[in-house]
Amino acid sequence: MSFAFSVAQPNLALNGSKAPPIYLLHHHMNHPSFGHNNNNNNANGLGMVSYRRKIAPIQRLPNPTRFVVRSDSANNNTTSSQSQSSNSNNKVVFWSAVTLVLAVGNRVMYKLALVPMNDYPFFLAQLNTFGYVAIYFSILYMRHRAGIVTNEMLSIPKWRFAVIGMLEALGVVAGMSSAAKLPGPAIPILNQTFLLWQLGFSALLLGRRYSWNKISGCLLVAAGVVTAIASGSESGQMLSGVGLLWPIMMVVSSAFQAGATIIKEYVFIDAAKRLKGKLLDIFVVNSFGSGFQALFVLLFLPFLSNLKGIPIHELPSYIKSGAGCFLNVGPASSGCDGSPLLPLLYIVNNIAFNISILNLVKISSAVVSSLAVVLSVPTTIYILSLPLPYLPEGVTLSPFFLFGSVILVLGLILYNVPQHSNSKHGPGSDSDLDIM
Repeated sequence: MSFAFSVAQPNLALNGSKAPPIYLLHHHMNHPSFGHNNNNNNANGLGMVSYRRKIAPIQRLPNPTRFVVRSDSANNNTTSSQSQSSNSNNKVVFWSAVTLVLAVGNRVMYKLALVPMNDYPFFLAQLNTFGYVAIYFSILYMRHRAGIVTNEMLSIPKWRFAVIGMLEALGVVAGMSSAAKLPGPAIPILNQTFLLWQLGFSALLLGRRYSWNKISGCLLVAAGVVTAIASGSESGQMLSGVGLLWPIMMVVSSAFQAGATIIKEYVFIDAAKRLKGKLLDIFVVNSFGSGFQALFVLLFLPFLSNLKGIPIHELPSYIKSGAGCFLNVGPASSGCDGSPLLPLLYIVNNIAFNISILNLVKISSAVVSSLAVVLSVPTTIYILSLPLPYLPEGVTLSPFFLFGSVILVLGLILYNVPQHSNSKHGPGSDSDLDIM
């Protein structure tokens, strides 16, 4: 720590009178270590006053005596804090863009993967659920052997991952149950309540405080997505003939999924305290969360199978036929053109997407990650409207799609309008949630 000192001249005059002259006394010392031999020294060798010199009076100065200390450490800390904040924001923007691209790719590749797997979507879903457990734990094992994942990270309480897995499994059950009864265009519209659930759970469980522009921005984003998705459909008749139970079930499904993401964010925050500032590796959360989700899905498997019209006694033969179509071998491979390339591309993209979105939750928040994913919805609709390999027939989008997309972008801009305040933001503030 360096200091700069500034000392003002003292005022030695009394009552405005002229300061008296000052005489400076020069004292000569005679000491053996000086090597002097002065015959004028007194007998005891302690020295004597040799002469006097008159010094000009010190003039009166306008400022009183001051002693000022200025520390450069405060400036250095401020500069360092601003630099770290800028780097953090740049990292959030980068990973938001990566998550957006992977989210669009995930939706597009899933649509393409269903071209050969059109009769086996349930097989593809279960392949993701159980296959990812093996993949994530393999990566976790290698990172632990390399020293990236420490024993302290693995000692994080596992009951939280059990809650995450249970909520995600319940979300799958509620979502599949309601999706079987709801018209197609209504499903993504009702799923937009996911963002609103996250805002509520984030404030309730994490104590975050959201300003008016962030709440309004999220509402505009959801409204823009609904407008874009509902374009060209008969919105007034969309839910006609459908009971109130199934839309509520879809909304509850979004609540389960939103609760799981908020608990993941809490796990990262709590782990930073337990690990004394060190960030928890995302593969610890991915691995144990996926493991417990697979466990609960396995418990619900007979029920899920029946929802898809597959009796439990026919499930083994269905899985065998689905594997044959996935690998494009055997008698079940008829009509499975594009396998295994398209399903594998979807699986690889989906793994990268899950890693990216969890990393975004880790460095920012669950709400920011959801905004990046929500932005992918109209982008995906536009891409799927174009002629694609295996999907050569494009569609024409209505003007409402463009209108909804504009509302969505305005919502994102409003969410990221900086708020200037004289008060300091606490750890629960929403000031650390900006993505732009």
